[in-house]
Amino acid sequence: MSREQKAVDRARKAFSTGRSKPLEYRLQQLKSLRRLFVERQKDIADAMMKDLRKSEFSTPLYETMGLEGEIDLAVSHLKEWAAPRPVAKNLMTISDQVYVQPEPLGVVLIIGAWNYPWAVTIQPLIGAMAAGNAAVVKPSEVSAHTAKVMEELLPLYVDKELYPVVTGGVAETQELLKQRFDHIFYTGNSVVGKVVMEAASRHLTPVTLELGGKSPCYIDKNCNISIACRRIAWGKFTNCGQTCIAPDYILCDPSIQDLVVEEIRQNVKEFYTENPKTCPDYGRIVNQRHYRRVMSMLDGCTVAVGGDGDESDCYIAPTVLCDVKPDAKVMQEEIFGPLLPILTVGSVDKAIDFINQREKPLALYIYSHDSKLIKRFISETSSGGVVANDCLVQFSVSALPFGGVGNSGMGAYHGKHTFDQLSHLRGCLIKQLKMEGVNKLRYPPHTAKKLGWARFLILKQVDLGQMKRLAMLAIFAVIAAAVYQRFLQ
Repeated sequence: MSREQKAVDRARKAFSTGRSKPLEYRLQQLKSLRRLFVERQKDIADAMMKDLRKSEFSTPLYETMGLEGEIDLAVSHLKEWAAPRPVAKNLMTISDQVYVQPEPLGVVLIIGAWNYPWAVTIQPLIGAMAAGNAAVVKPSEVSAHTAKVMEELLPLYVDKELYPVVTGGVAETQELLKQRFDHIFYTGNSVVGKVVMEAASRHLTPVTLELGGKSPCYIDKNCNISIACRRIAWGKFTNCGQTCIAPDYILCDPSIQDLVVEEIRQNVKEFYTENPKTCPDYGRIVNQRHYRRVMSMLDGCTVAVGGDGDESDCYIAPTVLCDVKPDAKVMQEEIFGPLLPILTVGSVDKAIDFINQREKPLALYIYSHDSKLIKRFISETSSGGVVANDCLVQFSVSALPFGGVGNSGMGAYHGKHTFDQLSHLRGCLIKQLKMEGVNKLRYPPHTAKKLGWARFLILKQVDLGQMKRLAMLAIFAVIAAAVYQRFLQ
């Protein structure tokens, strides 16, 4: 039996004991997980520095603070999330208990990504824990130092049988995908996403796929271009461009392209100094293979800002490309690096057409003062999410579902959305063995009269507010009848 199979079997046996289901145990595990990020900040930050050159300040800002917030949210609302959820009834079932009961799925496989290795691996784990599942955690081998720290630290804080960590590369991931899970949660690219989905289909396992894509960024020529470019520069060059929801390319009117370039140039200088290579807040490409992949995208492009790199240091300067053609190499796949292409379009119609002719992105950004224009982009395009006049910040809002559509993924998470995604929302109806007379409408022999009554009772939906009003009317009717009977006496 392989190491991977043993980990899955241990997790399933641990889940079968039922210990992950009581709310008290889930809360205890969540609170203990939170202590990890408080007590082991230095270990986490040191590993992130080695993997991606993330500074001591950027690691909590972009990785662990959000996880602490997610845990706090789950702890505060777990009782509410896990409670039965009453639903509307029809008149035929008005006296029955009808509700949705969230229940654990079982054993979840979480395959993390290397660019934000804590954030995108542990967020699903928080939801899995809150929902009462067991979970096998597979951190990305690309962020090797972080994977090692996760493997060492997680068992010290949470149930190591319910939540084992399996490290390794492609072979280990393939072995895990041979096992049967009750849900698979994968963050990464669409090529591997298809492999995950194919493997899951052998066991009819549901999947959540967070896949990214080329997120467009439209700048209206009449907006505050200075502020727009400042926010775009921050979103694009954070983590050296290795962010799944980073602005992948800019669409703008030809008349403002030079201004956009100049504004971003000034922002890069302000954020990362004249020499970003020596700036502690500017990261690195994760490895030399990805360095060569990103640098190859410069072929055939006009560099307006940056463009230089150092393979030995995995450094690529914040780079802006102008007058980019739609068929350029840099436009054929998600960049996942600090290259920002600018494509000019002569109208809003052409910008929308350009977006719609391509795969649906994980995020769509528009910068404009015109609320009607913003609404038009929302109504006439499709993407995992939309943000107007900013970028990246949607990831920090737990109340918003975070996920893709089409080629950018399926399923959504964050906050209660993770809990629901990793729960089975079980429909429950509890009827009493009495009032059998009402059921005669459904029993043979069938007649037109019975059908008429059944149509009325079944098709008449009663929401919770109506139920309360009907209950009050029923009580009033009983009281009135009692008073009337007393009067007759």
